[in-house]
Amino acid sequence: MTTVIDGNGAVHGAETRRLPRTPLIDQLRGVALIAMAIYHFTWDLGFFGYIEPETATTGGWRIFARLIAGSFLFLVGFSLALGHQNGFKARPFFMRLAKIGGTAAIITVATWFAFPDTFIFFGILHAIATASVVGLLFLRLPIAVTLLAAIAAVAAPFYLRAPLFDHPALWWVGLSVDIPRSNDYVPLLPWLAPVLLGISLGKFFVASALPERWAGLGGRQKVWWKSLLETAGRHSLAIYLIHQPLLIALVYSFSLLVPAPAPDPVAGYTKSCMRACEPERGVGFCESFCGCTLSGLQDQNLFADLNRGAIDVTTDERISTISSQCTAKAETTTDLKE
Repeated sequence: MTTVIDGNGAVHGAETRRLPRTPLIDQLRGVALIAMAIYHFTWDLGFFGYIEPETATTGGWRIFARLIAGSFLFLVGFSLALGHQNGFKARPFFMRLAKIGGTAAIITVATWFAFPDTFIFFGILHAIATASVVGLLFLRLPIAVTLLAAIAAVAAPFYLRAPLFDHPALWWVGLSVDIPRSNDYVPLLPWLAPVLLGISLGKFFVASALPERWAGLGGRQKVWWKSLLETAGRHSLAIYLIHQPLLIALVYSFSLLVPAPAPDPVAGYTKSCMRACEPERGVGFCESFCGCTLSGLQDQNLFADLNRGAIDVTTDERISTISSQCTAKAETTTDLKE
């Protein structure tokens, strides 16, 4: 039977067609794994003090991380469309879902002990598992509907955020007003969008002659790096699970031989103060306030004790006095500038 797409974007005739395996998809997944390892290695360098701790979460590196997550999720949707084009295959789907869900649970437990303040409660694997289930609903819907749903998923966080979703049980949705802290936070919205886009393009792919044309693309010539990427792509879950512990072990071992330079406590305090202040007040106020509190702490010989954690900032009256005085001074300075 010939495969066609009707006016609504629905695929017809694909149920009688056997698709050849496309090595290029596994190779693309392998490339995404390499990009992920590069990003995590950068994060590790920041964590151990070899580069600025915020490097991996700001600027171009932040965009890089989002592109990596989006590529994985896109390939999830694309693979869903290919894997179930002849009908839903329950056994392989639920076996894969159990592996991904189980690995996600292991990561949650492990990071709970390693980083209790920023543990991974809904990271990329949690998103893949959840989006895979949601994606099943779109496998037999018209492509136009799936694309509209992808657009809605991107738009939702801009228009539907509400305090209701600030409850920890609903953080996974992605509509909370206060963004929770986590070393890897990939909520369903807007990250369902690349999965739905992958499903849509996967349907177009299935309905075309490309599967047969691409079947040997990247696979006819046994080039070693292509074979390596393909193998990595086929074992992406195992690589995801073990690569970061290995990278952390390598950087930690290196730090024992060549310790990172000691951070500048003054620069560290200023950055921390500005980061905490700016969401509430303007840059001008925060610069004045942070400079004032730093001087106050140094004048009263409290700065070293504060860095050592020997002072409880929530109960120490000296800290409260410095903060109050500097708040008043910063407000006056800001008003004069305006």
